[in-house]
Amino acid sequence: MLLNPKRIATLHFRVSILSLLRRHSTLPPNPNPTTPLTKPQLKALVINHYSRGKFSNLIQNVVASPPVLLLACQNLTPRSNDVNSPASPAVALRFSLEELGRELGENRFDVESCCVRMVPSRKKGESLVLPNLKLKVVIEAIRMVLEIVYDERLVTFAYGGRVGMGRHTAIRYLKNSVQNPNWWFKVTFDREKKIKDTVLIGIVRKLFECEVLQIELGGCYLGRGFPQECGLSSILINVYFNGFDKEIQDLRIRTNRENPKFDSNEVLSGSSVFYKPVKIYAVRYLDEILVIASGSKMLTMDLKNQVMKFLEGKLELKVDRLKMAIHSATMEKIDFLGMELQAVPPSVLRPPMSEKAIRARKKYLRQKEVKAIELRNARETNRKKLGLKILAHVFKKLKQSDEFKIDFHIENEVREIFRTWADEVVKEFLGSLEEQANWYRMLSAGDFLSLRHIRYQLPQELVDAYDHFQEQVDKHIKPVKARKALEEAERRVEEEQEQKYAERTVQELTRLCMKVDAPIELVRKAVKMAGFTNNMGRPRPIKLLIALEDTDIIKWYAGVGRRWLDFFCCCHNFKMVKTVVTYHLRFSCLLTLAEKHESTKLETIRHYTKDLKVSDFNGIEEVHFPAEREIKMIGDKNLSDPKPVDGALSLALIRLASDEPSYSCVAHFCDRKDTIVYRVRLLQNRLNVNPLDEKKWVPGMGAIHESLNRKCLPLCSDHIHDLYMGTISLQDIDCTSFVDVD
Repeated sequence: MLLNPKRIATLHFRVSILSLLRRHSTLPPNPNPTTPLTKPQLKALVINHYSRGKFSNLIQNVVASPPVLLLACQNLTPRSNDVNSPASPAVALRFSLEELGRELGENRFDVESCCVRMVPSRKKGESLVLPNLKLKVVIEAIRMVLEIVYDERLVTFAYGGRVGMGRHTAIRYLKNSVQNPNWWFKVTFDREKKIKDTVLIGIVRKLFECEVLQIELGGCYLGRGFPQECGLSSILINVYFNGFDKEIQDLRIRTNRENPKFDSNEVLSGSSVFYKPVKIYAVRYLDEILVIASGSKMLTMDLKNQVMKFLEGKLELKVDRLKMAIHSATMEKIDFLGMELQAVPPSVLRPPMSEKAIRARKKYLRQKEVKAIELRNARETNRKKLGLKILAHVFKKLKQSDEFKIDFHIENEVREIFRTWADEVVKEFLGSLEEQANWYRMLSAGDFLSLRHIRYQLPQELVDAYDHFQEQVDKHIKPVKARKALEEAERRVEEEQEQKYAERTVQELTRLCMKVDAPIELVRKAVKMAGFTNNMGRPRPIKLLIALEDTDIIKWYAGVGRRWLDFFCCCHNFKMVKTVVTYHLRFSCLLTLAEKHESTKLETIRHYTKDLKVSDFNGIEEVHFPAEREIKMIGDKNLSDPKPVDGALSLALIRLASDEPSYSCVAHFCDRKDTIVYRVRLLQNRLNVNPLDEKKWVPGMGAIHESLNRKCLPLCSDHIHDLYMGTISLQDIDCTSFVDVD
């Protein structure tokens, strides 16, 4: 489903000028056309064209500015993940920015002449219209301007197409903020009806008319790095759904006002009733919308009806009513953002230790204690030997001469050593109840000075000294006080454990958390469909990749594996995804290399090792595939917006064997001429499978447009490396500059 032109035309560029002027100081535009504008300067330039509640002349005075166009060129330039790469790479311009700016300012820019229609190689299916590099620069400049105007107006639960608001950020919000979800439903759009729409800006209207910009809601290509997605799609979707987001925000505020929040401590102190406030949560990532309610099912049904009424009435969108059903958050899983969500008790996410784990921990603590005793005994033995050596040395010196003379006086050092040893011994003694009881029994039991008829016959000073000595013994060595302190500490630990158990039991019965799982069955289906495994689920080679170099084969597998690890690192069952990457992909790569060199698997492992190490031209070993130790260290720490794996999984670039003349690299603004021509091979054409057939294709997995199959692209060594590794996608190269090779 495509956006409606009437609805987009009614969305005016309105924003609070007072709040914007307070946040951003007015900066003069950059007069040097060879230097791009910074983001604060671009914001100030856009704000300067705000008057009477609207922005005006943005195309002529902002987009057409050469510094703004140069900034758009820099944004389109592919950036490597290398930390040593410059933040603002140099741009090799292939056209005049001044001339492009004059064409935009004078409204002479011809959009249709900058469009290239890509026809499928089989002459079947729909053709694809792609913009050339000049039109991509204009689209990126428009996107930057629209982002400045609208980004601060969007609500907090609108993700996708925004800086720092990606998939992992949305998943982290669901896991940390959603409390006690009971019912939820996912908004699904019907893909059968397509409506082409216009926007306020004339160039964007021409983009719709030329079919360069098509926003199909409910499809499987938005936010995945496919070439059929225009750079304006994400910001236009956020602008179009801004009214819907505001409506959901008003519903949430109204629900919170009708259900005030109470202090849980006050509720628990008065009665045993646990209060669960009715709350509404919403998350929207581009065209994927999830609405969650913690109240009754009737409340959720009313909320669903209001959502459908707004989408079908005001936004004029066709909603799939069958798929937009209400599901129980605890009984059913729901697919969202390519992951599976379900409400579970806290014990599922953080399960208590099993009996086997408790026994293992106790065994570890005993081993640790035994090791500490062995170290203490060894330390005491070393002290004894060192002390005997010191005494023997002193005795030897005294025996040889009447007095002990030495140039370097070590009395203070020796005294400090013995004092430290004595403090440690006393500390260890006071920490042992058995030692205290033994010494107390020896110092206080059976002493004849405790008899009264003997005390009268002794001097008073001796009796007083004995009484004082017994008081000190009772004060410092008597184990009763230490035993009471130890029992008190043990009792306190038991009470804390009982309290934690009670709180855990109450949370288990009254609280629900969000569990996010990777769709492991779909991952296994994708692994089997791509050819990583056979029908028995065991790794197998992919014969299509045998034509590649060894390094390129490893890079292709590494790009798929790293994409899966980055995408599912926030999932609860991430260990299963690690197993898929560690076992299936790794051994499929080894078998592919063995098939290429006609060797066995063991010989290949001995040559490349399990980490798949390869040597570059200088003989330095490189590791592209994630190592086993690296995979074990990956966790839920990524907050970026990773692209799904289908962009790297369904694409293979085969190097041509024939010698072709040198071409310029098709990556955006790359001036390298030392390129190699690669032929694009798509997964659906290799398998002869229609991606729209969910029975043979993986549900929810997108596919690169068929018109790019068997197209030849000249690429330099750096960008082919990034394309294999999945760090850049086909959106980062100019697919219209393909080479015709028979």
